[in-house]
Amino acid sequence: MPRNIGLEDPVFLLGPPYHQLARIDVDDTPQVLEGGWVMAWHLGSPGWQRAAPAVAGRPAGVPLAIILPDGEDRLSVLRVLRAIEQSRPQAVMPYHEAPTAREIASVIRREPSCLASSVADYLVWRGIPLDAITRSIIRRTVQLSSQVRTIGALAKNLYMSRRALGRKLLSSELPVASHWLHISRILRATITLQNSEASLFRVAVSLGYSDGFSLSNQMYRLCGIRPMEARERLGWEWVFETWLAREVTAGSIGAPIASGRPSIASFSRKTRVEASVAGAP
Repeated sequence: MPRNIGLEDPVFLLGPPYHQLARIDVDDTPQVLEGGWVMAWHLGSPGWQRAAPAVAGRPAGVPLAIILPDGEDRLSVLRVLRAIEQSRPQAVMPYHEAPTAREIASVIRREPSCLASSVADYLVWRGIPLDAITRSIIRRTVQLSSQVRTIGALAKNLYMSRRALGRKLLSSELPVASHWLHISRILRATITLQNSEASLFRVAVSLGYSDGFSLSNQMYRLCGIRPMEARERLGWEWVFETWLAREVTAGSIGAPIASGRPSIASFSRKTRVEASVAGAP
């Protein structure tokens, strides 16, 4: 379980309420984490390579922040790029000898430069295979989710019939198009909530919902969480992972294709809360 951090530690954990970093034993079993936990990997630490398996095996739904080594470090650019490519970080931070919880939390809550690409990349990292056509459909759906509200409009923008769109997703053992459109809007809402002090009503209306209740009800129906929790627990990956797990349970995603990586959603809420309490300072 998490312990007090030391500057020599290559991997840190940060969880709600985001006041203190904690370290993990890279040789220990994977941590039991709940939604909103973050992992940070310090490439400037002497033991950064030993931490690579722990970073690579982190549960789905736990975003990663990479801290670059000092510019005078002998670690080659190629090795840094390889570490970034293999670990799929959500954020890359400049060198900090002693990064703070506040700094890591601030980069995790930020909107990705391209949410559509981030979602598609997450699915591949998650172990869910996507051919070129399916990947394009998902990317475009996420992109268009800020503009379109119906499957008819989505299919038209994808230059496909509604039937062809449905068949393609079904043959890929993935949820129907409407579910992808809905979760894309939920992810946008999550990111907006975490980066704004605006009321739920204002956030909802800005994203095309009639009011805050509509957004709250759809988020709960899709993910089992409410906007307040999505606002307080940073990052969008845990929200997306929670939705994916519910789609697997519903049979909308083939269980074998989603079983390649442990998931935060595989733990009961009781177990996750106990883990959070145990790791508190």
